[in-house]
Amino acid sequence: MVLQEIADVAGNYTGLSRKVLDYSLLMKQLVDAAKKPGFTEAAWAPLAALVDTETFERTGNFKEVMRWPDYIGFLTGWAKTSGWEGSFKRITEAPNLVLLELEERSEVAGHHSVVNSVSVYEFNDAGKITHLGIYLQMELPDPAMLQSYEGVNISG
Repeated sequence: MVLQEIADVAGNYTGLSRKVLDYSLLMKQLVDAAKKPGFTEAAWAPLAALVDTETFERTGNFKEVMRWPDYIGFLTGWAKTSGWEGSFKRITEAPNLVLLELEERSEVAGHHSVVNSVSVYEFNDAGKITHLGIYLQMELPDPAMLQSYEGVNISG
C-alpha cells in the first residue's frame, strides 16, 4: 500500500470522511503550534468546532476513556512535548461512522515510534463527532513514552 499525505488526499473526499480528514489536518497543525510560547487549551477551538463537546468521549490506546475537557487537557500536555504526523492509508464511511487508517509517526520523550492506526469516528445527526475510538498496531513502547499518560486512568 502506497502511503499518501493527508493534505494530498483530503480534497478527494466529502461529507463525514472530509470532516475526519480535516480533524487530522487540524491535529497536525495544533500539535506543531503547541511548541510555541503561549499555547493553551483554548487553541483547540478549531478542533472543538467539529465535535459535540457535551457528549464527546474518546477511548484511547490503553482503553482509557476521556470526555472532551479531559481530552483537551491531555492533548495540550502531550502536544507541547511531542511530535506527530500521519500518512493516509484508507478511509471508509458508513452512516454516522468513519474509519480512518493511518501510519502515525511520533516522538515522545526522545522515543520515536511508527504505528498503524485505525480511528473510529462516530457522529451525531448534526454531523458532530461524539465518539473517537483508537486502535493501534505497534511494537512494545519504551517506558519513557508512557510518561505522558501519568495521571490518566487506564484501567479500562
